Amino acid sequence: MLRRLRTDETGSAVAEFALVGALVVILFLAAFQVGFSLYVRNTLIEHAAEGARYGARADATPGMGAERAAELIRTSLSGRYAGHVSASVESEGGAQVVKVTVRAPLPVVGPFGPSQALTVSGRAYAEAQP
Repeated sequence: MLRRLRTDETGSAVAEFALVGALVVILFLAAFQVGFSLYVRNTLIEHAAEGARYGARADATPGMGAERAAELIRTSLSGRYAGHVSASVESEGGAQVVKVTVRAPLPVVGPFGPSQALTVSGRAYAEAQP
């Protein structure tokens, strides 16, 4: 009787390994996807802020700040993330602020996930105030 129970479970370890292995791979890829998306978002925010600081200098223009941000993004990530970089001058509390905005595709691995875009911005007070 005991010998027959052992033979009925023959091959179950292989099926178990395949099911659990597939689940572990899916969970790993999901964690990797979230981590990579956060990395790209944080990098874009940092480069937008650096571009705003560059464009806010007294001897620079906001357009130069947008160019600087796009150059940094192309260097550190990829050219596809630097396609839509713009700069503007806004007034906040009576002071001029240079704002660099970056709109980039959301980095998605595989066909699954949202098809939206990331929009981040960096701000810096302009050195030459009116």
